[in-house]
Amino acid sequence: MYSINYNKVSFVLSAADKKQFIHDSRRRAVFAGKSNVGKSSVINRLLNRKNFARVGSEPGKTVHVNYFLVDDRLYLIDLPGYGYAKVSAAEKMRWSALMEAFFAEEEIDAAVLIVDARHLPTKDDKMMADWMMSSGCRFAVVANKIDKLKKSQIDGCISGIREALSLEAEVPLIAFSAEKGDGREELMTFIGESV
Repeated sequence: MYSINYNKVSFVLSAADKKQFIHDSRRRAVFAGKSNVGKSSVINRLLNRKNFARVGSEPGKTVHVNYFLVDDRLYLIDLPGYGYAKVSAAEKMRWSALMEAFFAEEEIDAAVLIVDARHLPTKDDKMMADWMMSSGCRFAVVANKIDKLKKSQIDGCISGIREALSLEAEVPLIAFSAEKGDGREELMTFIGESV
């Protein structure tokens, strides 16, 4: 584990197909989630930047694998959002093929699945969780948007997510608010321990 300087960050590449994936010795932390779950907002909060990872004006805008280099030694990799109904079947198939290639080829050190704390995970969330767990890397789930819940609802929602994704007890499930910053330190710790 080492201390990561999240203030030293740059955008590197937006990969549209597997030929563009980056293969070098740096560590990799991957972020995935549904199109409207606030993935870019979680990454922005982690980096303490407002608009570094672009927040789409509508769901389904991140259609590439985006690489951000942190502290010249760790890639944060933002995967395309999934599950957006208005996207064509051909585009969904392209995304699926890109994801399968990514998980088959990339050596991942940490995987973060972002779900909406207000809802039970979808079938797509479960599939992504299974992909991440089968990759053999350290894995955590971030339950975003807890600021939209009453405090009395949070524990029950977190338990429901853990059960729906069949998470082992040792898998961190981080209650998070990209809006207010809750869970940021816990997520930073998880990534730091992974690399």
